[in-house]
Amino acid sequence: MPASLSFPGLASKGHNMTMNLSAPRTDAQDTSPPPLSARIAAFGWDWLGIVPFLTFALLFLIGPMLYLILGAFQNADGSFTFDNILALSGANIVASFSLSIRLSLLSALMGTLAGLVLGQAVILGGLPQWVRHAFMTFSGVASNFAGVPLAFAFIATLGRLGLVTVLLRELFGFNLYAAGFNLFSFVGLAVVYLYFQLPLMLLIITPALDGLKSEWREAAEILGATRRQYWRMVGLPVLTPSILGCFLLLFANAFGTLATVYALMGSGFDVVPVVLFQQIRGNVLYNPNLGYALAVGMIAIMAVTNILYLLLRKRAERWQK
Repeated sequence: MPASLSFPGLASKGHNMTMNLSAPRTDAQDTSPPPLSARIAAFGWDWLGIVPFLTFALLFLIGPMLYLILGAFQNADGSFTFDNILALSGANIVASFSLSIRLSLLSALMGTLAGLVLGQAVILGGLPQWVRHAFMTFSGVASNFAGVPLAFAFIATLGRLGLVTVLLRELFGFNLYAAGFNLFSFVGLAVVYLYFQLPLMLLIITPALDGLKSEWREAAEILGATRRQYWRMVGLPVLTPSILGCFLLLFANAFGTLATVYALMGSGFDVVPVVLFQQIRGNVLYNPNLGYALAVGMIAIMAVTNILYLLLRKRAERWQK
């Protein structure tokens, strides 16, 4: 028999206060799990957008990197060893790392300086807006143009029988190669690298140049500063973290280049990517595990470079807020 409670005094005022104790409680917590759609919505639909990227990074970046690190500490039979890591101290491998670092530093320095001058002219020089759009569009394409097509383009342009070389000799009597230039040399390869380093520098330095506020220049002019004083005391100090970060990014970009070097210089130019390629795919110097150790050395250099770049970018972003 259901029990009930009633309050006559309150009922006389028009309030029905009868409570049926046998009725089910509606305020009890529902212990059943929420549906999948509700859980996804609570987690956030935006997170699903990065799932393809995370999957790609796991399959083609993190997974192969772990495989290389594991292989660097193994012999051909799969047993554990430090021989591959110790072999990195060999004279030939040290020389290849030195050559790669020097080439990357030179090409990064050339790209940084040339890109900074170009960016100042295009972004801050007062040129028409369509000029900026044209340069930015070209930079987006040229920064990814490398490998065999780039090597062939430079051979056809600046080779011994290239178009520019012949025109300089026939029209102006200037022999480019007699003057000391050689496309198939250390400096010549750095010039080839400049083709994709320069537009990359323009792309990544543009936000920093846009972050220079016009009020700073106006305030410097009001205080009587010249253009040179403005750049020396205001512009360059603000841009220095961004410039150094761009330099490191260009260094990392050049350090890992293989196809352009191999197509232009062949297998005799022993930068680290070429030596690594010979160890993994070669017929004479075939030692995949040593190649894995070389790759781990490159990963370590790239990691340090990118960490420094991120720290410098974080410092540079303070002026862009």
